[in-house]
Amino acid sequence: MKRVLLFILPILILVTLGFAISGIMQARFTEEKLMDDLKRKARSVGESLELSAEYILLNNDLKQANRLVDSFQKRERLQGCVIYNKDGQILAITERFSDFKERQRPYLKDILSSKIPRGVLEKFKEYSVYSYVLPVLNDDESLLGMVEVIYDTSYMFTTLAELWRKISVTSITLILLIIAIALLIQRQIFIIPVRRLTQWFTHFQRGETDKLRPFAEKGEFGKLISEVEQVALSIRVARRTISDEAHVRLQKDELWTETKLKNLIHAKLDDNALFVVSNREPYMHVFNESTGKSACIRPASGVVTAIHPILSACGGTWIAHGSGNSDRKFVNSKDKLGVPPEDNRYILKRVWLNKEEEQGYYYGFSNEGLWPLCHNTHTRPVFKESDWLMYKEVNQKFADSVLSELPASSPFIFVQDYHFTLLPKMIKDKRPDAKVALFWHIPWPTPEAFMICPYQNEILEGMLGSDLIGFHVQNHCNNFLDTANRLLESRVDTEKFSVVRSGKETFIRAFPISIDAHIDDGSFRVDPVRQVEKLRKELELEDGIVIAVGVDRIDYTKGIVERILAIDRFLDKYPEYKKNFVFVQLAAPSRTHIKRYHDLIGKIDELVEKINRKHTDGNWKPIIYLKKHFSEDDIQPYYRLGDICIVSSLHDGMNLVAKEYVAEKSDLSGALILSQFTGAARELTDAILINPYSIEEFADSIKLAIQMPKEEKQRRMENMRKVIAENNIFRWAANIITELIALKTI
Repeated sequence: MKRVLLFILPILILVTLGFAISGIMQARFTEEKLMDDLKRKARSVGESLELSAEYILLNNDLKQANRLVDSFQKRERLQGCVIYNKDGQILAITERFSDFKERQRPYLKDILSSKIPRGVLEKFKEYSVYSYVLPVLNDDESLLGMVEVIYDTSYMFTTLAELWRKISVTSITLILLIIAIALLIQRQIFIIPVRRLTQWFTHFQRGETDKLRPFAEKGEFGKLISEVEQVALSIRVARRTISDEAHVRLQKDELWTETKLKNLIHAKLDDNALFVVSNREPYMHVFNESTGKSACIRPASGVVTAIHPILSACGGTWIAHGSGNSDRKFVNSKDKLGVPPEDNRYILKRVWLNKEEEQGYYYGFSNEGLWPLCHNTHTRPVFKESDWLMYKEVNQKFADSVLSELPASSPFIFVQDYHFTLLPKMIKDKRPDAKVALFWHIPWPTPEAFMICPYQNEILEGMLGSDLIGFHVQNHCNNFLDTANRLLESRVDTEKFSVVRSGKETFIRAFPISIDAHIDDGSFRVDPVRQVEKLRKELELEDGIVIAVGVDRIDYTKGIVERILAIDRFLDKYPEYKKNFVFVQLAAPSRTHIKRYHDLIGKIDELVEKINRKHTDGNWKPIIYLKKHFSEDDIQPYYRLGDICIVSSLHDGMNLVAKEYVAEKSDLSGALILSQFTGAARELTDAILINPYSIEEFADSIKLAIQMPKEEKQRRMENMRKVIAENNIFRWAANIITELIALKTI
């Protein structure tokens, strides 16, 4: 519309100016013509009355004078007549102008003395009138008196007003006609071709090649469209070539790498797009009040840690909640941007939520309801109807956002975690051809525990809209199958590990998630030696001291309180390690809007202060508590610094911190203390496994990690690094994609 205005606005201005100037000239000409006609008429009437007035003045016949002036009373346009004697005194006047005799009109004396007729415009009451005064002379040219004819001129202004009305109507009609013609021209020469081109691109992006039709546009626009067609054809051929080459390379590679995963996706998914949906976005823009600038940061999230390398390798679209306070400033008109910012590898599409939606869907139902429900930490879940309604509304909002992006043929949608239990069914209802995988990043509870949720059936039905549901460990798969069997009218196939509900089959599989380890090539994203030495100085740690590290988001499932109590018990039980042992805890605050998280932060702060106060000796204190958000690059030197890494989750789907620590220990040093209630404990069996609820066992495990012989530590670390190298994030993604593709033939 702006382009149309820019095109027609000059024309409209010129037309308007032309009509205004023409109207002024026409109005002035009409006004002059009307005035000339009126003067002529007044002079003619005055001259016709001259003889009658002469007779009346010679005979002083007042009766005849009144009869003469009264004859004007019934005429139109307020005509009137006045007869004066030679002294300028009124002898007779038309009744409607009787007030005229009270007016001071000095020009009458001039007419009496000069004996010359005169016409003048005057204001009478609310009217404008034209007065023509004619001297009456006898045969010897002596003055007998005067006769005055009065005409109302308001009809002239009525005529001019009607003229302006016609000019305005004509002008407006012409302007509207110009606008209509301009819009029609724009539609024909611009909008319709662009719309056809947009539709053509939509079909191309969705892979609907059967709907692509050649263009028949001429001129410069036709040339542009022709070039676009050639580029699109080249892209389509290149995709096919890449897919064929990927098939060949896929057979050669053995270890799963970024390149091999890329080859798999090109070979198996062809032109089908890869879409990832999660609540947490991989990059967020946050305004820094101290610097006055917006910074792009990577939020602390296991999902982000796992999924980001996959899309960086393979491309695709990641749809997530835009939670950064500056996020809106960095997206295009479709709420999208390329990430990473410095090296665009895939598309991030942000979905906007208002405060009420975020509170109900995320903080409410997801994290006060489902999160504690799925974790055996003896924390009571809270379910509110208002939160559930908002949860459904937000799931639908994400579904609409996903559906608007899907290509025509069998897209692959990878839904992440408990925030979107309803999303798979919502997508499948609209696009049954889409392949949907849901990965559940947290534990799945027993049927008895899940029955606490008042919305259990809707959640299960929403999840079973997926073609494939993945969990970290087999035990969680078993729990889900038992739950579906107990709570839904469905058929559970224990051989195929699937659930059939209303004729729709969903497969359940265990896919232990991992990390982008970089173990295979020995590369690191930071300089290890320099970073560690710098960090040691910053923390004022002496050489030879045993350093244990913990890296967690502050959550009651992470066992941070139990960890601190175990350190306290360790120092009480083995006092010889005082001043020779330091525990460094990296803690990222999260979900602080929820009271139990806020209270937990206060409890940890108080406990750390109490333990430090109890054991502090000179400049030494046992716990260094760093409560803030850390980037991935910030955390890595802490892993390399730590002689021990403590992961004491009370219940955890996997816990990637344990794997990240092992991946950073390229010198095979260090020991991992790992909770037996994590998914990682199923794979990293060479870690020192603990029950975090048993404080005595926990304290003894810290001593065991310190005293373990170097050779034993190296053997264990080497075994764990092999597990991570072979079962990395690329293999995890490849297993899910391969499994999902295989379902087409089942």
